[in-house]
Amino acid sequence: MDVFCSGPFLGNPVAVVLDAAGLTTEQMQGFAQWTNLSETTFVLPPTDPRADYLVRIFTPGQELGFAGHPTLGTCHAWLEAGREPSAPGVIVQQCGLGLVEVRRSPAGLGFAAPPLLRSGPVDESLIEQVTAQLGIGRDDVVDAQWADNGPGWLAVLLRSADAVLGLRPAAIGRDIGVVGPYPPGSECAFEVRAFFLVRGSLVEDPVTGSLNAALGQWLLTSGRASSPYIASQGSVIGRAGRVHLSSDPDGTVWVSGATVTRISGEVDL
Repeated sequence: MDVFCSGPFLGNPVAVVLDAAGLTTEQMQGFAQWTNLSETTFVLPPTDPRADYLVRIFTPGQELGFAGHPTLGTCHAWLEAGREPSAPGVIVQQCGLGLVEVRRSPAGLGFAAPPLLRSGPVDESLIEQVTAQLGIGRDDVVDAQWADNGPGWLAVLLRSADAVLGLRPAAIGRDIGVVGPYPPGSECAFEVRAFFLVRGSLVEDPVTGSLNAALGQWLLTSGRASSPYIASQGSVIGRAGRVHLSSDPDGTVWVSGATVTRISGEVDL
C-alpha cells in the first residue's frame, strides 16, 4: 500500500499480510526484515469483541504497539478484500496500543489520534543535545515537546518550513520529529521530517502518521495551528506526502490521507 501519497509512489509504503493466522512472531519479524520497509503488518482475528480486526505491526527490527501509516494501509487492504466493519461508518482496529478508530473522509481514510503516553516540555539539556545532533543552534528552536504515542517521538518546532528542509543531521540518539510552518496561503501549513535509528543507522521516514498525529495534538491545542490543515513530508528524499489533520468539537484529532494499492498477490511464508 502507498499511504499519504499525492501521486504514484510518492507516499510511504507498507506491506500488509491479510491472512496471518498461524504465523509465529518469529515468522512475522523475519518477513518484515526481508521486506525492509519501515513497517509490515499482519492481520489476525480480534481478541477484543469491539474490534473488527487485530493488527500486529513490525519494523525490520522490532514490533510496534502502534504506527500511523500502517494503520491506514492495513485498513485499506482489509476493506479492499471485501471485509465489512461491525458498525457502519467506522472501522475499529485492535493493536498493541489498544483500540483505534478509522473512518472515511474526503481526504481518504483517517484514524483518531491515540492518547499520548508522554507529553510536556523537554529538559533543556536534552534540547541542546538534540540541536547538536540536528546541526542547528539552540536559538533556531521555537519549542520542543515530548510526543510519545507508542513510537517515542521528541518533537522540535523550528521557525520555518525552509529551516526544516535545510536540516542535514549526521547522527541522532533517539526518534526525533521536526516541524516548521510554511508562509500563510501556502498549499501546506507545515513541513515535517522524521528521523530514527534502524540497527544503529540514521533513517528518514518518508511520511509518518504517528508523528503527525502527535504533532497535530500539540500544534492544535497550543494554538500554533488551526483545524483543518495539511502537512507535507518526504520532500527532501523524493516523496510528496500529504497528511490531512482535523479536529472534532470534542478535541479528537483525525489524521487522514490517500491510500492506494500498488502491489497485490500471494507470499509464501
